[in-house]
This record gives sequence, C-alpha cells and structure tokens, in this order.
Amino acid sequence: MRNLLSVTLLLLLALMLPIEASRRAKGHKGGKHDKSRPVSECSTAETRYGKCIPERGDCGDGLREATCKDRTDKIHCKVPCNWKKDISDCKYKFGPWGSCDAATSTKSRSGTLKRALFNAECQNTVKVSKPCSPKTKKARGEKKSN
Repeated sequence: MRNLLSVTLLLLLALMLPIEASRRAKGHKGGKHDKSRPVSECSTAETRYGKCIPERGDCGDGLREATCKDRTDKIHCKVPCNWKKDISDCKYKFGPWGSCDAATSTKSRSGTLKRALFNAECQNTVKVSKPCSPKTKKARGEKKSN
C-alpha cells in the first residue's frame, strides 16, 4: 500500500512540474537574460535611443524607443523619482552640498560628467539645488534643552 501511495505522489509531482514551468515562462517579462529575444544586428554605437517616458506620472517605470537602421523597438526603462529630467540619462559625480543661501533658502552643488547613457547629449558640468533643511544638526555630545 505504501509503495502505491509513493508511486502515485511521484507521478503527480512529475505531471505538475511541466505545468509550473510553463506558468513561470508566461509570467516572465524579459530582460538581460531573456534568450528568446533575437540578437540585434546593430551595435550600441549604431543604435539611437529616445527619452525615457514614464507610463504614469513624472517618474517610475516607462518605455523608450530604440532605433537601429529601419527597425524601432520599445524597451523598458525607469525614470528616477525626485530627480532632474534633463539629466536623467547622464551620470554625474557630485561634490558636497554647499551652505544654505539665506536669500533663496536653497543650497546647491555641482557635478562633473562620469558617463552618458543611451548616447545621450550631456553637459560636462551641471549645478543642482534643493531647499534648505529646516532642522539644524546638533554637534556630538550636545544635550537637548527642555
């Protein structure tokens, strides 16, 4: 009786594995390791990429056009939230934040270009600013006053 039960469970498991595998394959979105996508005939230097356009709102997951020769594909991309849209395809190395400007109540910092993604046209240096923090940091060892 035990052998019959074991064989039945083994057969049931063997039948369920292909079903589960096909279910996983259908839900796979694709990406770097997707082998089913055809290999492009174009190199990255020959491909022209458009701006990443978010699906909803100002940031998050979106799509960009990739054009090579006479073929245009839509590829997935991501627009970082709370970031400058005009430099989103450019990577910069930023210095520390400057002191707060009392007149504008903002602080700023500059960055130099590290690399351009998707053949983007990037400025060599950029300057970004943000509002000053209303809180002031306490020095170490300083006690709260009640």
